[in-house]
Amino acid sequence: MHTHSIARWQHTHAFLGAHHERHERRTWLVVALTTAMMVAEIAGGTMFGSMALLADGWHMSTHASALAIAALAYSFARHRADDARFSFGTGKLGELAGYSSALILAMIAVIIAYESVTRLLHPVEIDYQQAVVIAVLGLSVNVLSAWLLRGEDHHGHAHHADAGPDVHHVHDHASPAHEDHNMRAAYIHVLADALTSVLAIGALLSAWHFGFVWIDPLVGIVGAGVIVSWAVSLIRSSGAVLLDTVPQQGLLQRIRALLETGGDRVTDLHLWRVGPGHAAAIVSILSDHPEPPDAYKKKLSDLAGLSHVTVEVRQCPDHALAH
Repeated sequence: MHTHSIARWQHTHAFLGAHHERHERRTWLVVALTTAMMVAEIAGGTMFGSMALLADGWHMSTHASALAIAALAYSFARHRADDARFSFGTGKLGELAGYSSALILAMIAVIIAYESVTRLLHPVEIDYQQAVVIAVLGLSVNVLSAWLLRGEDHHGHAHHADAGPDVHHVHDHASPAHEDHNMRAAYIHVLADALTSVLAIGALLSAWHFGFVWIDPLVGIVGAGVIVSWAVSLIRSSGAVLLDTVPQQGLLQRIRALLETGGDRVTDLHLWRVGPGHAAAIVSILSDHPEPPDAYKKKLSDLAGLSHVTVEVRQCPDHALAH
């Protein structure tokens, strides 16, 4: 058999998001911004003896670490996209990074809540002017980072160089199943930091001008609660992908409806996400008059989000015996 005749039946498993490289570049830029801010705060706190600067600097280090995880996941997924050791490519590495980042985010929230409760029970003296300046500076970096990581327009095409009939090129429409959890994790980290800065500024100004010292730690507890809810949401969504849950019930039902015609029956159907905007399906069909697998794949060729299809066809035993 000639090599060129085999090639048309082969394909890659590079199921990366439509904006993977853009997300990677922007995430690295945000890592650089966050790290620079972290170094400046820790250095400034050490030089000027400011505990507020030091505390915020070390707080920024946790976010910088989480953002670095996101950036490294993008880089690794891109460089290993065609590595045969990954059966369905590296498209789900973003979910693993997002899940890890969500755990870090939850731990940060617990630390914030603990520190807030401690300060509520044992108030400490605060240099309000310095603290407000730090919070505003931190907020400005977070706003710039959030702008860099803001939601993308996912109405582009998610075409890849797959050559085999096993794969269908589809449009990458915006939907929860097409969401980049790695980018979402990075964005939530930045958003969480921005939220704490905004709440801190409001609390500090209230305590400074009206003497409401208890507002600062109370707002910290509220902020921690919001961050935990974001972390839990991200853990659930990214964890669901890692466990290969069905990404879209509507797509599952559509596949079954398109294939169960003329007496054919779907006896086994697996649908899972292999990357942002990409789902894979394995289908077993029982038929009285079986057609070649390509005929069934053709019926699914226009389904958005379905990037890899494997079809197994069996003839109904009763019908075969009757002949």
